[in-house]
Amino acid sequence: MVSLFNMQWDKAVLRCINARWHNPFFDWLMPFLRNADMWMPFYFFLILFVLFNYKKTGWWWVLAAACTPVLTDFISSDLVKQNFHRLRPCNEPAIAGWLRILPGLSFPQSSSFTSSHAANHFGMAVFLFLTFKKSMGKYAALFFLWAASICYAQVYVGVHYPFDILCGALIGLLVGYATATVFNRAKGLQ
Repeated sequence: MVSLFNMQWDKAVLRCINARWHNPFFDWLMPFLRNADMWMPFYFFLILFVLFNYKKTGWWWVLAAACTPVLTDFISSDLVKQNFHRLRPCNEPAIAGWLRILPGLSFPQSSSFTSSHAANHFGMAVFLFLTFKKSMGKYAALFFLWAASICYAQVYVGVHYPFDILCGALIGLLVGYATATVFNRAKGLQ
């Protein structure tokens, strides 16, 4: 399993995003994007929007929506991270010479693999896309841009390798698809 985490492309992409493709605006924006204070109001707004507009069905939507990050976080944090330990880039001595660490950030000590942020936000992106696509049309795809920007921020600040993000996103895509499919078959937003 060591070779799974010793991928040169993974470190090369991290190096590009973290150490080469940076600027003062992103140095301000990226830590903000990965912070719950930024994205929690968005999810809270969606809950209120659905409850106000869809009444009884809205409560079922909230329940299904809440199940999505609960499941993605359980799989990513409790199943995968507990069995596959990988140092986060910010804690990796072998790359400390070139990794940019932005001031004022605190870095978790838990395993880097898989990214729970990626799992949770991509899970929600799929769930939101599949439950809102009838009413939002092509604009529902913006949920994926939202999730991708949060995940990019994780690599930008040096908390995750790209492979951690890809695998976390895959978990999110599968769980979000499952919860949205169950909701749409049972109730659906109408």
